Amino acid sequence: MNTAPLPKILITNDDGIHSPGLLAAAKAVSQFAEVTIIAPLEQQTAMGRALRGNPEAKLEPVTLCSAEHCLTAYACDAAPARCVEHGLKAMPEYIPDLVISGINYGENLGNNITASGTVGAAMETAARGIPSLAVSLETPVDCHFEYTSQNWDVAAHFLRYFARQTLSEGLPSGVDILKIDVPSEASIASQWRVTKLSGNRYYQSALERPSLQSRLGDAFVTKGNTPNEEPDTDVYAIAVDKVVSVTPLSLDFTAYDSFSALNRWQQG
Repeated sequence: MNTAPLPKILITNDDGIHSPGLLAAAKAVSQFAEVTIIAPLEQQTAMGRALRGNPEAKLEPVTLCSAEHCLTAYACDAAPARCVEHGLKAMPEYIPDLVISGINYGENLGNNITASGTVGAAMETAARGIPSLAVSLETPVDCHFEYTSQNWDVAAHFLRYFARQTLSEGLPSGVDILKIDVPSEASIASQWRVTKLSGNRYYQSALERPSLQSRLGDAFVTKGNTPNEEPDTDVYAIAVDKVVSVTPLSLDFTAYDSFSALNRWQQG
């Protein structure tokens, strides 16, 4: 009889503790892992890796139930990265083998990912040396801030696959995070592709009648066009080819190719 302890998976998100995508992520891995959930008390989309939170916030137990079973989770009134940062400090004996951030309402693509709370939470745990996945499902923009009905099964399938692979083999050398984006039209038979991060803005924000009196809330967001997008990017995979995009990310933002050019600046 196999008595090996189950691997520990910490699950978080930026859509909030009551997001159906969060519960779908937990359900996807609960059969082969010990699951702990720490997530924002409320919607925290587009918080990036912010470490802000209510100074009075603490880990509040919340019961999350699906049709099959209930799970104990912890909500914290803070940004996603701060939630996991505080949770790991508050439970120093708890060391997860893997962190999953998601499943997010809305794909996280291109150079917009630094604004993503989903990716930001994964960055925070990856900075602590924990392999991390950031998983997102393509949805219309108007679904990004509301718990609309979505079919999470396909995204959960790919989440489960990459969770198992990461637990079994670890992430490749130099990779801190796997960013996984699943097209809305995907099936479990869909192909997945290793992609690079697009340098373009995928989400565009604009004002219909810009003026100095324009309010933040007057802005509207659309998805950008992709006519000049390179075929090997995350944007092209999702928006054009409709395949699952798997983007390996590193916390090292250094632009190494620039060293020689910048060193020439010292020579005048």
